[in-house]
Amino acid sequence: MKTDSLFRPFSLKSLHLKNRVVMAPMTRSFSPNGVPTSDVAKYYQKRAEGEVGLILSEGTVIERQSSSNDPNIPHFYGEAALSGWKNVIDGVHEAGAKMAPQIWHMGVMDPHPSGWLPSAPFEGPSGMGRPGFVNGVTMTEADIADTISAFGRAAADAKRLGFDSIELHGAHGYLIDQFFWEETNKRSDIWGGQTLAERSRFAVEVTKEVRRQVGDDFALILRISQFKPSVYTNKLAKSPQEIEAWLNPLAEAGIDIFHCSQRRFWEPEFEGSDLNFAGWVKKVTGSATITVGSVGLTGEFLAAFAGESSQPSSLDELLRRMDRGDFDLVAVGRPLLSDPEWVRKIHGQRTDELKGFTKEALTELVME
Repeated sequence: MKTDSLFRPFSLKSLHLKNRVVMAPMTRSFSPNGVPTSDVAKYYQKRAEGEVGLILSEGTVIERQSSSNDPNIPHFYGEAALSGWKNVIDGVHEAGAKMAPQIWHMGVMDPHPSGWLPSAPFEGPSGMGRPGFVNGVTMTEADIADTISAFGRAAADAKRLGFDSIELHGAHGYLIDQFFWEETNKRSDIWGGQTLAERSRFAVEVTKEVRRQVGDDFALILRISQFKPSVYTNKLAKSPQEIEAWLNPLAEAGIDIFHCSQRRFWEPEFEGSDLNFAGWVKKVTGSATITVGSVGLTGEFLAAFAGESSQPSSLDELLRRMDRGDFDLVAVGRPLLSDPEWVRKIHGQRTDELKGFTKEALTELVME
């Protein structure tokens, strides 16, 4: 494989990357009481040593009582958790990589399998985590205002700690995405609406507050998805025109890079073109994009949680699209979860040394 395009530098505002490979955010739940441990710091440092250009952390939640449904998901607030994240970013920088925390509020969720619940009810635009399933409360104006402020505080803390960027998690049916989706946002006030563009107001206001807190030169990433875990075939934007109406206001509010999550990067987003989600977003917004979705492996990530194993696969199609200019950066998930040396092996054409993926890698922090 001719992988030169993956190993070109990339610069945008505060981000100065040695290559185009991004470690995708992957929930790990190894932070007791929300505090990242020394093992979490070592886990990320090992990926940095393995030549990852940009590491996106696992989702880390903002300061709202019900922002998480898991006691071992890391927090991005409080002295102990932020001290843990300081250890993480220092180790990553020492190893020569850049990093952004993925700032998160889960919204209305199912309870954790253990039965653990946060100290306040789950919250969302209309109390629903998926269509017809009310498992939380409808956020008030005060709740929304406080949540926007909490996103801003987390962003300011990320910059203060030395992170190179931040990613807002606006995908996969979590809080920001619950506002986007007409099936979970039934509001009749300014936070709802008949169109996707109208329902994007919450995301726009979060972005504006984050931008206000970090300044103009700090790179902001937003992760988005068309699919929902409850509806894989869902499309928030049903045409390129709807993508434009949805995302251009977010770019104007301060988003620099759109991280376009799909299950399989090679699948076209709309009929009549082979452009994938990231390709269309770049085409209609002019913004930088990250593509993701089963890069380097045969199976897709949702099946992994059901125990499906995957084997290494060719990157030829990915590189063809990248060379064509469809997207700027490539996020890699499970290959890096199970092998911290994956990028170095690709760079050195050591494809015979690539590892497959098994569900066991989900249950530990793989260091070697």
